[in-house]
Amino acid sequence: MDDEEADADPVAQYKRLLKAALERRPSGTRQKLAEAIGTHKSFISQVTNPAYRVPLPAQHIPTLFRVCHFGPEEKRAFLEAYRIAHPGQAGAIEELARIDADVLRIPMPYFSDPATRRDVEELIRDFAERVIALAQKPQ
Repeated sequence: MDDEEADADPVAQYKRLLKAALERRPSGTRQKLAEAIGTHKSFISQVTNPAYRVPLPAQHIPTLFRVCHFGPEEKRAFLEAYRIAHPGQAGAIEELARIDADVLRIPMPYFSDPATRRDVEELIRDFAERVIALAQKPQ
């Protein structure tokens, strides 16, 4: 893809915005994003490089905004460019954002024993379910 094609390509447009946003973030942000998405840093490089046609899947947009701390104007510009590139994804993006807003994430430390990790996760889930049940009880 030459420069003129890249300028006209809607996928390249949102990738340029994404690349610029990541370049303004602290070192290690690409790695954190890769971990949050559950992929490799090389995938992040592909979806942020305007020269590659690999699109950013819509389900990763809420994670991208959360991990990279996009401001309102950055979100607006990115979503506008993404919707032009992928017009059928607009509804999916809004639904994913609503789902992501209702999820609480708790970073887990490294556990040398997988059984201990499972026990800690189970205790946290049990506690959270009990607190939510108490909060939802009618007064």
